[in-house]
Amino acid sequence: MLAELDTLRDLGWRGQVFIVDDNFIGNKKNVRTLLPELAKWQKENGFPFSLITESSLNLADDEALLQNMREANFVRVFIGIETPVEESLHEAQKSQNRGNLLDSVKTIQSYGMEVMAGFIVGFDNDPADIFERQIDFIRKSAIPIAMVGLLNALPDTQLWRRLEREGRLLGEDASGNNTVCTLNFKTRMDPDFLIQGYQSIMRTIYSPREYYERALDSIRRTGQQLSDPQYTHISGFKALAKILLKLGVLDRERKEFWRFFTHVLIRHRDKFTDSLRLAAVGYHFRKLSDAYGES
Repeated sequence: MLAELDTLRDLGWRGQVFIVDDNFIGNKKNVRTLLPELAKWQKENGFPFSLITESSLNLADDEALLQNMREANFVRVFIGIETPVEESLHEAQKSQNRGNLLDSVKTIQSYGMEVMAGFIVGFDNDPADIFERQIDFIRKSAIPIAMVGLLNALPDTQLWRRLEREGRLLGEDASGNNTVCTLNFKTRMDPDFLIQGYQSIMRTIYSPREYYERALDSIRRTGQQLSDPQYTHISGFKALAKILLKLGVLDRERKEFWRFFTHVLIRHRDKFTDSLRLAAVGYHFRKLSDAYGES
């Protein structure tokens, strides 16, 4: 792995590197061997990379490992939280999502890592207020980038086979894309109610005021990172110019952008480039949520 990083460095790449693993801590023995060497490599090379990965939520249970990740300059981690409803977590066999989920997210954030997360609605055990509960959890957890999807069954999975036995399959969804307003099985919840609820989540969490507040909360919780090599001065100014034009001048919600951007300049100037990224990503997801609302 270090040889791969040597190659990226020699090719001139500076910035984000995604260590792609469905669960970075799936083999803790190997991770504990890697991280000290990775941190040493980053320090010797002047921290050319900010690292991103995926993990299960029980990463929060191992603070020594979290500290090692911080020293290696991990800045973001994607976690499949799925749902705050315990019965639905059991249904999804997410036994690693245990205890106080909000506290676990805060613990990870306290080590300088922004938490991105996946959420799903449409489980058999979802209560009628699942949409409000998902919104409330996303808001309180300060997760800016929340990937919310409708549950769909993929062929040759346990879920697919169970629904097939129950005669509830409606078709095949081999794409794995659960961020569209379609269902491929008969849900316990009224499907129209489910889709409308899903759309309400997306419209709410990516409305400008909601999103920018979460982004600011995330910035506050993660604090200063070791290094953010994402932008050179030239590329940073180019990015700033594009974002100021798109969000600060042309966008109908520019008032909320300037509220957010002013707050960053006054209180979080060390997170300047990160705030640009969050603003751009928020705009992207708002456009997607607008499209969901029209479908």
